[in-house]
Amino acid sequence: MSWLWIAIGSAVLFGLAGWWMKVSQMKGGAVRYLLLGLYAAGAAGFGIHAWAEGTFSASLFGDIRFWAAAFLIGAGSAWGNALFMEALKYGPASLTSPLSNMNIVLVVAMATWYYGEPLHMAQGIGISLLLLATVFIAYRHKEPWTIKEKKWFGLVAISIVLFAFRNGGLKVTDELGLPNSPVLFIAYVLSLLWFLVPIAESGSRSPAEKMTGLRLGLLAGLFSYGGLQLYAIAIATGQANLAAPIFATNGLVIAAGSIWIYKERLSKVQWAAFLCLIGGLIAIRL
Repeated sequence: MSWLWIAIGSAVLFGLAGWWMKVSQMKGGAVRYLLLGLYAAGAAGFGIHAWAEGTFSASLFGDIRFWAAAFLIGAGSAWGNALFMEALKYGPASLTSPLSNMNIVLVVAMATWYYGEPLHMAQGIGISLLLLATVFIAYRHKEPWTIKEKKWFGLVAISIVLFAFRNGGLKVTDELGLPNSPVLFIAYVLSLLWFLVPIAESGSRSPAEKMTGLRLGLLAGLFSYGGLQLYAIAIATGQANLAAPIFATNGLVIAAGSIWIYKERLSKVQWAAFLCLIGGLIAIRL
């Protein structure tokens, strides 16, 4: 299978993880328990994968680089998500979400200029279209773009860097010759431990809300494992400066599900996101 189809598959699966997170939100699931379930199921998936390919024991007990890489990737995932959710309290989602996705620009720059991956004009156009797709899909016409809290800017800036640790860290570990499954296993376990720390708001949620969050979080975690595993394979077999922008379009899966299941109506700008996705994939394939 071509790395391009693997990258597309990674976006679809990771997008389905985001979809089940949206379902949890729609059903009133507790966010803390949602993330607990997500990282628990994801850690189990990566752990089983690493054990099946024979890299589990050697990674955990034989090379300190696995733990260093896993800490950075885990911090990027857990703290990136935490700061992103916090930023949504102070600014509009239609601005916060696409800006957070700009971490892909950092990944593309690293892969192109530091690791010397080739980038032709058609591919550059394709990347630009994919980035436009991630911006357009988050657009909400009725949502005001008013930022009243200055802390929003700091939260978004730090979340961009942290998400770049997650998405770009897998390129670094691949270049170091480290198998990504055990790295992601450790990263998800560390993230799970972070969200196990009790907080005051967790006690205010009903048992039904906690169970809804946990159940759908476990389901989201399985797709999160599948999406990131395919993303790691796409980077190893293809180019990170092309695979990363494709992976970033996972939000369009959530939009498609919203149209189909919840009958949400998208604006013309959001429909343009789907056209940008198709155009971007065609340009990258040229």
